[in-house]
Amino acid sequence: MNIDVSTIFQIAGIGIIVAMIHTVLKQMGKEDMAHWITVIGFVIVLFMVVRLLNDLFREIKTIFLFQ
Repeated sequence: MNIDVSTIFQIAGIGIIVAMIHTVLKQMGKEDMAHWITVIGFVIVLFMVVRLLNDLFREIKTIFLFQ
């Protein structure tokens, strides 16, 4: 299981982009849309983290079951 630094940069990049879009939409008075963008960004990052956790648990399983 090799976690690339690029994955961390992708998550950070998504966070920065979502924060900028949220700020712009909030300044425009579209707070509902800003909140939805934040939720969508959170869900995208959550899926990325879940995939990484799946790889981690698979690696732990192979280590302890000696496969």
